[in-house]
This record gives sequence, structure tokens and C-alpha cells, in this order.
Amino acid sequence: MGFPAFFAQAPRIQVRDDLADLLGAADGGLIEYSYADAVRLAGHSCPTVAGAWLMLRAALRALYPDGPAERGAITVTMSEAEAEGTTGVMAQVFTLVTGAAAANGFHGIGGRYKRRGLLHYASNERGAIASLRRNDSGETVNVAMDLSSVPPAPEMRMLMGQALSPAASDADRAALGAVWQERVRRLLLEHADDPRVIIVHRRS
Repeated sequence: MGFPAFFAQAPRIQVRDDLADLLGAADGGLIEYSYADAVRLAGHSCPTVAGAWLMLRAALRALYPDGPAERGAITVTMSEAEAEGTTGVMAQVFTLVTGAAAANGFHGIGGRYKRRGLLHYASNERGAIASLRRNDSGETVNVAMDLSSVPPAPEMRMLMGQALSPAASDADRAALGAVWQERVRRLLLEHADDPRVIIVHRRS
């Protein structure tokens, strides 16, 4: 597929989806997502997409320590408005794996399996990028990330300027891509379980 090799090494997330089970889409309803799936959705790989992936993984592990998370049974609330910064991009990654959707989501079958109305925005939760709640128990976690210990390369700004120039060569664009993805690689492979980078707080 032409993806960087490290995509295949990034942590994967398994969930169980009762709707997929009901309709025969996946054996036992088990679905495993990879970072490449998030990249396909977003159309690019960047620290925001990678950070959203890792925050989601950490939140689901905290909410479901004994097994796969229940897709379609989780409410996601983003702290900022949908159009604010990268909120929408991260929310799409959360939706991919949790199934939580806003007003355009699946309306359910026979009063069950509803995904519509499980994604919300602008909670203004301080110190968090998003919160995820188990709808069965009400257990909730806040997630955030701090990328200060995974900074961009010093030459990033220069390479970006060169790659965006009308006179940019293939070599210029390749140089930017290599340095850009190296930061993503470090985040996904070296800091996936770093509590200083991927922050989870359980709400009482």
C-alpha cells in the first residue's frame, strides 16, 4: 500500500461490535483496527492523528481493562467545538473505533444499536481533549496529550517551506515527509504507553 513500515508496528485496537455480530459482518463481532485505518480515514498521518489514536487506545484500556471495548456503547465528548483547531480530525478517529456519531449517525434497529447522538462537542472540560463514557456503567475517563517531549525536528520549518514552494522538487517533498513521519513513528512506537505524553484521568 506504500505506507511507512512502522505503521504495521503501531499499537492496534480491538473492539466488539454487537451490530457487526448481529448482521454477520465480523465473527463474534470482533473488529481490529490499525493505525493505517485512521490514516485512511484522515487522508494523512500526523502527530494529531497519531495522538488521537493513542489517546483513544489508552481510554478504552482504562474503561475496559478485562476485554475489548464495546463499540457503539461509548459516548465521546470533545472539549472544544467541532470546528476548533484539530478537534474535528480527532473526533473522526474516535468515531472510527467507538462508533460514536453525532446527528448523522446510525439510528439503530428495533431501538438498539443506536450510534446517533453519542458524539458531542464543546464541553469546555478543562485539561482534557475529550472524555469517553461507558454507557452501561457511566464510568468516564478524560484524555489529553502533551507532545512537548516529542518535538518536531529543528529543520522541520525549513523543510516545510521548501516543500511548499512552487519550485519544490521531489527530493524536497521526500525530505519533509521523512522528517515528518519520523516524529509520528517516535510517538507511536516509543511513547504509546508514556503517561507524560498520553494522559488519562478517571472521573469520579
